[in-house]
Amino acid sequence: MRTLIQGGHVVDPANCVDTVLDIYIADGVIVGLGHAPQGFLADEVIDARGHIVCPGLVDMRTRLREPGQEFKATIASETKAAAASGITTLCVAPDTSPVIDNPAVVDMIHQRAAASNLARVCVIGALTQGLDGKQISEMLALKEAGCVGVGNGLAPVTNTLVMRRAMEYAASHDLTVFIHPEDAWLRGNGCAHEGPMSTRLGLGGIPDIAETIAVARDLALAERTGAKLHFGGLSSVKAVRMIARARHDGVPVTADVTAHHLHLTEIDIGEFNSACHVRPPLRAQRDRDGLRAGLKQGNIDAICSDHQPHDIDAKNGPFSATEPGISGLETLLPLSLRLVDEEILSLSEALARLTCNPARILGLAVGTLELGTVADICIFDPNATWDFSAKNMLSQGKNSPFDQWVFKGRVVKTLLAGRRVYG
Repeated sequence: MRTLIQGGHVVDPANCVDTVLDIYIADGVIVGLGHAPQGFLADEVIDARGHIVCPGLVDMRTRLREPGQEFKATIASETKAAAASGITTLCVAPDTSPVIDNPAVVDMIHQRAAASNLARVCVIGALTQGLDGKQISEMLALKEAGCVGVGNGLAPVTNTLVMRRAMEYAASHDLTVFIHPEDAWLRGNGCAHEGPMSTRLGLGGIPDIAETIAVARDLALAERTGAKLHFGGLSSVKAVRMIARARHDGVPVTADVTAHHLHLTEIDIGEFNSACHVRPPLRAQRDRDGLRAGLKQGNIDAICSDHQPHDIDAKNGPFSATEPGISGLETLLPLSLRLVDEEILSLSEALARLTCNPARILGLAVGTLELGTVADICIFDPNATWDFSAKNMLSQGKNSPFDQWVFKGRVVKTLLAGRRVYG
C-alpha cells in the first residue's frame, strides 16, 4: 500500500520541520518528504490542505482497564478512542488485575492490543511484586518481555531501602523508573487539595508537601543510584522547581503533567463535582500557572492524558467516596492546542510534548516523521471548532469534567504504520 499525504502543513518537532510538505508512505514507512521516490505511484492520495500533519501522539500514562476491569473499559474500546484522538501509542500502567509483574501478563496485553490493531500499546512493568512495595520484581524478565520501564502505579513504596534496591536493579538494566510522587501518610484519606476549597466543602485535604516530600526522597535516591526517573502527573509548582534544580545538577530525571492539571484548579470542584475528583488533586491557581511555566521552560517534558475510564457508578455518590480519574484520551489534543491559543506554547512546542518527548522517554522509535521511520501520523484541522460531549465519547468511560466545553482543533485522520485507523 502506497499513500501520498498531499498539501498538508507538516509539523515535526523532532526534526524542526514546520512547513507545507508532501509525505510519501510505502509499506507502512515514510519513504519521501517533499519529493516522491523514484517510481513511486500512490494507491491512495489524502488531501491534507489546510490541515496540520504531525507524528501520531504518544500518551505516556493510561489505564485501559484490561485485564481485570473490563466492565469499565477494554483495550479494544480505548484504542478505538485513541485512534479517533490522533493517539497512535499508549503506555499502560502496571496496576492491572493481575498486576503486570511477570512476562505472561505482558504478552497477554500485547496480544490483545495486536488483535485490536488500532494503536501501539506499550507496557510499564511492576517495580515490586504484586505492587506490594516489599519485594522487587524480576525486572530483567519484564524488560525482555517488552516492558519500556518499571513503576509501582499508584501504590506507594514506603520502605526507602526497598526503593533504593529497586532503583539500583533498574539502573543495572538501563530501565527507567516511573514514579507517582505521593507520600502515603501525608495523603491519608484526603481527596482534594488542602486549601480554602477543601476546608469550605469539608473534604479531607491532601497538602502539596505530600508530593514534594516524595519527590525529594526519590531524587536523593536517584542521585545515589544513578537510576533514570520519570515523575508522572506533577501537580505542584514546588515539585517543578525541585525537578528543575535536580536536572541542573545532572540528575537523570524527566517529568510529565496531565492535560487537565494545566486547565483546572481546586475551584472547579464547585459543589462536589466528582468529575473533578482526580489523583493527584487539582491544586491552587498558582500551581496550575507553575505547571504551565515549567512546561514552557522545558522542566516538564510531556503532556499526558492520565486516562482512567470509569463506569457510571464509580462517579456517583459523595465526592470522597467516588473513584478518582478522568477519561482523557479524547481531550488530550484539544486541551494541548488550547495552550497554543492562550500563547503558553507554540504549536511546535505543544506537539513536541505530545510526540517526540514522550517517545524519547519511553525509548521508542516513534513520534517523528523522519525518513525511514514508521508512518504513525495524525492529521487535524486546527481551525475546526466543536462542542465536546461526554455522552458521545468513544471511550467506554464517560467521566470527563470537560462536558460541553468548546474546543478548537479536531482530528480528521489517523494513520498507524501507514494504515488508516480513523477518518
